[in-house]
Amino acid sequence: MSGHSKWSTIKRQKGANDAKRGAVFTKLSREIILAAKQGGGDPAMNFKLRLAVQRAKAANMPNDNIDRAIAKATGKADDEQLDEIMYEGYGPGGTAILVAALTDNRNRTVAEIRHRFSRAGGSLGETNSVAWQFDAKGVISVLADGQDPDDIALQAIDAGAEDVQVQGETVEVQTDPTNLEPVRKALEGAGLTIENADFAMVPKLTVELDEKAAHAALKLLDSLEDLEDVQRVYSNAEFTDAVIESYEA
Repeated sequence: MSGHSKWSTIKRQKGANDAKRGAVFTKLSREIILAAKQGGGDPAMNFKLRLAVQRAKAANMPNDNIDRAIAKATGKADDEQLDEIMYEGYGPGGTAILVAALTDNRNRTVAEIRHRFSRAGGSLGETNSVAWQFDAKGVISVLADGQDPDDIALQAIDAGAEDVQVQGETVEVQTDPTNLEPVRKALEGAGLTIENADFAMVPKLTVELDEKAAHAALKLLDSLEDLEDVQRVYSNAEFTDAVIESYEA
């Protein structure tokens, strides 16, 4: 599992108890609304919506909130137009960063993102300035729950995974985006505990940073994720366990 993936996992685990749960629910609601608008309001027929609902439930978002978001997307009233935009930039140590946003105001969003980059000593880039350094993947995090992680890795490969990385009690499974749901179903059908399943931009190569630059990069990634319009943040920075632990301390 890459250092950035470890950071993302920690963020997910903290999210359920985060004091900013309201902001988390706003992001999840927007994701549900967009997915339902694009593919319909039935999660059984709309895989993107099904993933969004699964993430919302994992964050303990009330069912009423989920139902309201779907109803808002599929109702006649369409008072919120959301644009899906990917911003690209450079962070501390020259790290490549992608910022996936859902926004109803492009000018506000780009201004907020640019400010966060500038404050961290980074900068926004042009289209495809860093995106070429990433591949679109399906990513599934599986908890070992007492099982041998290596056995889980073999099951994932048999199910069609492209790559599997074991990190302690967590197994990160990467798939072609079109195989995310079949592989997830196969692993779930085998009785494994799926912590998270999502589409992601995975760096082709990662870069190692010294501790100072790594902490600065983590601070920037956190500040970008705190923005209400930002749904996902990806980077090619490699964070060691020691760096993550010292940053949290």
